[in-house]
Amino acid sequence: MDHVAVLALFDRDMRESARPDAPGARVERVGKVVRQVGADKGWNGVLWSDLDETNADAAIAAQVRFFSGLGGGFEWKLYGHDRPEDLGQRLRAAGFTAQPEETLMIAELGDLTLDAEPPEGVRLLPVTDRAGVDLVADVHEQAFGGDSTRLRHQLLAQLTGDTVVAVVALAGDVPVSAARMELPPGARFAGLWGGGTVEAWRGRGIYRALVAHRARVAADRGYRYVQVDASSQSRPVLARLGFQPLTTTTPYFYEG
Repeated sequence: MDHVAVLALFDRDMRESARPDAPGARVERVGKVVRQVGADKGWNGVLWSDLDETNADAAIAAQVRFFSGLGGGFEWKLYGHDRPEDLGQRLRAAGFTAQPEETLMIAELGDLTLDAEPPEGVRLLPVTDRAGVDLVADVHEQAFGGDSTRLRHQLLAQLTGDTVVAVVALAGDVPVSAARMELPPGARFAGLWGGGTVEAWRGRGIYRALVAHRARVAADRGYRYVQVDASSQSRPVLARLGFQPLTTTTPYFYEG
């Protein structure tokens, strides 16, 4: 893989030319910033910017004013190659809080190992309705902690279209792992999100099977690449499957 070329393609395809992630959301380009304004309870944030030392602070302040005017907080999704080099420092100075850094990992679907299956006694169930969304949200709360209200609302909205695939792993009738995939129309990248396994079932190959399952769906639908914002726990598994690290990504949150 040509890392420089693929990263440039990712920036153009998934950030600068981003599509709304759910019905009712909108993506706007304002000067040198691309942002999403989410639907009710959806994700608000900055997806891409092309800034330098002369205009970064003004752009940050403008986004703070805009989203604060909507009455809520938002995320500035910062990548390791974004400019200026001190953009993260400028965001912190403006009142943003950095979350743990993750690694942007990308794989060309033709290079992936996709034969991973769940362990004996575990089956994968496609999510198509509210009951399935509830299972995904329950796993998310157990695996990551916190409240999953926004996830439930957003996933229900996304399932009304054909741009999201979600799946839950069941041991008998007990949900033990879940994940979703976003399939932006016209893009070359499918995005893998939310892969989580409850603690008692980790280390058994379920996460690997969920990655392979979603990658097969992406390949069947004509996508060329899959991308993941990988935590330190998932990065080794993804590397063994054929994903390659291209840069880092850090969520910066402004509470409003």
